[in-house]
Amino acid sequence: MISTLIERLIFASRPMNSQDWLVVGITLLIYGAIALPLGFNSRFLRVSQSFRNLKELFQGLVAIFFMPSLIEESIFRVLLLPHPTEKISTIMWCFWAALSLFLFIIYHPINALTFYPQGNPTFMKPIFLTLTGILGLVCTVAYQLTGCLWVVVIIHWAVVVIWQYCLGGKEKLYGSKF
Repeated sequence: MISTLIERLIFASRPMNSQDWLVVGITLLIYGAIALPLGFNSRFLRVSQSFRNLKELFQGLVAIFFMPSLIEESIFRVLLLPHPTEKISTIMWCFWAALSLFLFIIYHPINALTFYPQGNPTFMKPIFLTLTGILGLVCTVAYQLTGCLWVVVIIHWAVVVIWQYCLGGKEKLYGSKF
């Protein structure tokens, strides 16, 4: 089992190619077309700039790359999902995809109650969990299409960066001090 997980990480860590970048672009457009109307209609999202200077922004961009993007995608996509090169039935792949998505969604409120108290109460809201589920779904599809960790990391990173720094996420997590 450990050898399978190591192989998944190795296979998924390959460099991105031009098709991978196309998947990133199309996936972000699809996610945005769904998430933005939902977020604005529910008043969960609002346009706002949430950084005081470029140093703070740069530090945030780097931090978000590692957590949540790299760590969560390594766990919920790469380790939990069979790599596209693995011989597995569609039914079994769908089972693992559904389990991964379920765990990805419930991880957020659990995280807010344990290790990341800034996430409470935001991570408990149905609209946040809906947007999280959609993000998890598009990342799952993108991973199945590409088998590349970096594709899903970039998608996840872009969504979190835009939410936190352009759509009111920082204020939701840290209050009005941002």
